[in-house]
Amino acid sequence: MDRPSHRTCCVRQLRSARLRNFRVHAAGVTAICLAFGQSAFACDLAAQGDGRVAAIIDGRTMRLDDGREIRLAGIELPVGSQDRQHAHAALAALTEGRAVSLRGSDDAPDRYGRQTGFAFGDRAETSIQTALLEQGAAMMSPMIDATCLPQLSEAENIARRARRGIWANPAALKNAERPGDILTALGQFGVVEGKVLSVRQAGAVTYVNFGRRWTQDFAVTLSKRTVTAFEEAQITVKSFENRNIRVRGWIGQRGGPRIEVFRVEQIDVLGENESSPGRGRVQGGLKTN
Repeated sequence: MDRPSHRTCCVRQLRSARLRNFRVHAAGVTAICLAFGQSAFACDLAAQGDGRVAAIIDGRTMRLDDGREIRLAGIELPVGSQDRQHAHAALAALTEGRAVSLRGSDDAPDRYGRQTGFAFGDRAETSIQTALLEQGAAMMSPMIDATCLPQLSEAENIARRARRGIWANPAALKNAERPGDILTALGQFGVVEGKVLSVRQAGAVTYVNFGRRWTQDFAVTLSKRTVTAFEEAQITVKSFENRNIRVRGWIGQRGGPRIEVFRVEQIDVLGENESSPGRGRVQGGLKTN
């Protein structure tokens, strides 16, 4: 029998780990991939060409000398203006005036005409995104192919454990018990952590509630389609009750602050030794132990 490809192995390990108690240890998956003698960046991305960075637009967007605007996939910018300036400076230090190669799954531009993908320095196997996350200059976004997430997740974990960059500020990891603090990031990408009080369905929407006052407290919402995606991953949303979870996404408001979950990878179930913001050091990241 032929030996499975490097990517096939990593995908299988990622899928099987996700199905075991809904917890994937990103470092473990990375180690599995490295055991095959390949880069830890395991997802299958097509080449999108090369270029030289002429200008930095913001902490996740750059312009090449041929006029293309590149939006880095898999990361989002922090909320504060000072943190955004840091992200801008970090991306400039890594790329401005330098040659980069681009890889991605879709060459079609986004609605702003930007090309979205992963960027790599000259002959580098570590993405620019990974470097930014390790510096604490960005937050990981799970809105990409799940097989691309382990290295990004581990990079964010490194920065958060070291309280580096944005994670030096305890407010970067929002506490679900403090809805007012969450609303300071209204309309922005954020990471919220806390203990789930209840899971309730109302019509076509499932609510993961962190408090009893729906007009004030934080909640996570899932459509029927998203609940089905969790069930297909052998995860029962009701099992979140009385568990500490971490959720990432765009912060909205309907009564209290809300994050709508579209993908399984937006939610991390925390272990018993992990604590909520303000209750001790928080460890972990995407489905970590």
